[in-house]
Amino acid sequence: MASNAQDNGVKQHIPLLVVLMLGLFLAILNQTLLNVAMPHLMNEFGVAATTIQWLSTGFLLVNGMLIPLSAYLIERFGARALFIVAMSCFTLGTFICGAAPGFSVMLVGRLIQGVGGGVLQPLVMTMILYIFPPEIRGKGMGIFGLAMMFAPAAGPTLSGWIIQNYSWRVMFYGMVPLGIIVIIIAIFTMKNLIEPKKIGLDVFGTAASFIGVGFLLYGVSEAGKNGWTDPVVLSTIIVGVVAIVVFILQQLRSSKPMLDFRVFKYDMFSLANVISAIITFALYTGMFLLPIYLQNLRGFTPLESGLLMMPGALVMLVMSPISGILFDKFGPRPLAIVGLLITFVTTYEFTTLTINSSYQYILILYMVRTFGMSLLMMPVMTAGMNQLPRHLNGHGTAMSNTLRQVVGSIGTSLVTTIYTTRTNFHFANMANQADSSDPNFMMQFQQFVQNISQTMHMPLEQAKTQAMAILSGQAQLQSNVMGIDDAFFWASGLIIIGFILSLFLRDVRKDKNYAIKKEARKEVRMLPAPKSAADM
Repeated sequence: MASNAQDNGVKQHIPLLVVLMLGLFLAILNQTLLNVAMPHLMNEFGVAATTIQWLSTGFLLVNGMLIPLSAYLIERFGARALFIVAMSCFTLGTFICGAAPGFSVMLVGRLIQGVGGGVLQPLVMTMILYIFPPEIRGKGMGIFGLAMMFAPAAGPTLSGWIIQNYSWRVMFYGMVPLGIIVIIIAIFTMKNLIEPKKIGLDVFGTAASFIGVGFLLYGVSEAGKNGWTDPVVLSTIIVGVVAIVVFILQQLRSSKPMLDFRVFKYDMFSLANVISAIITFALYTGMFLLPIYLQNLRGFTPLESGLLMMPGALVMLVMSPISGILFDKFGPRPLAIVGLLITFVTTYEFTTLTINSSYQYILILYMVRTFGMSLLMMPVMTAGMNQLPRHLNGHGTAMSNTLRQVVGSIGTSLVTTIYTTRTNFHFANMANQADSSDPNFMMQFQQFVQNISQTMHMPLEQAKTQAMAILSGQAQLQSNVMGIDDAFFWASGLIIIGFILSLFLRDVRKDKNYAIKKEARKEVRMLPAPKSAADM
């Protein structure tokens, strides 16, 4: 009977869930669509790679800076007004990007998009936690995972197809009417589940948060390109870390914190976020390295690269709600153990990539890897959120999303650093092996020069230059593949740590005091609708 009552309570919120998920899906899909279009935008606007990268960096900075503020915004303005404003910002920014005559205008559009994106993800997650009680929260987080995991996995295929057949502007113009439809539906159907309260803004905390998260994200995003010892990178990271420490200390002393760091006193929430950070790093490793391997080293088109990832996206689409149901039935530990084992094995297999690895092999390996990750992402996150009392849900989602954003940025920079460092290491080793004082090498090299001279009908001196260029190109290609293998090896090691930590996960629904909390929630649901979040 209790289960039926819970299901009926959820069913009445189905229209709200549909609107929330559509908005979140569009926001997440937008980011992955743009990544493939970067080379085309460089040519379109006539800017360098370091300049065009600001379309991602700017979005990331605005997005990351607003996420810590989301708990306050939800409590102050309510879900309905906040969702409509966020979707309006996202849709307006999308239109500006599509119509942009130059880079500067498009950057403005991306920053406006970032305002919407930074609010949508924690807002939707908070609403999911409110609608679904812990007993069936796995289903809710499984639905949340549809957008979280399917959108970034499907994005490369869709963007590759658009770029290959249409103008890049179609990627933005196609989203504008969808965004408008979501806004209209929200205006007429969406209601506040938690009534807004008139609370003051912590100006000092907001400033410290903006400076800390903004400088840290900028520093680590630049570290991937300029190196971790670059003066600008070091100074911005140090300023960011100092500001974040000040922010944390100020929030811990506050009686009404904007972002309550006391959520970390709950052991399962803390453990789940550490495991989630490891999973995020592993996810970004694959998302960053595979397109480089497929397009830059193997010569596949963006569409072919995207099509390879599409079956994995479909696996995530199917498995996300199923993993939620499995979580409700079995709890987090079995899913985390199985998921991390699969993720470790498949990630380690990627350490054996060669320049001749078959397309089909990589496709199957990626599919199995996404299957393992579909058992992890939402169940681990749900395991942590289940331990928090309802009044801390907003703070918990803001904290989890902020950590994921920071870890994603740091992870991408670390992967870039490992990849480039190891590529240079392997290339230097190959160059050392090409020793002109080695008679065996010189004999093979001279034979190679003669073959080129005879085949291409060119003088020996010209053939020698051609041979050196060919060998250098092959060495560069091989060293890049080996650098990718090494980066996957480091990711595999981190996943082992995540696997060990997953052994300590527990289902908080089986805690001794859970039954008492459950009865209290039943009593609260029988009372008249509260007027503020504090009454919840």
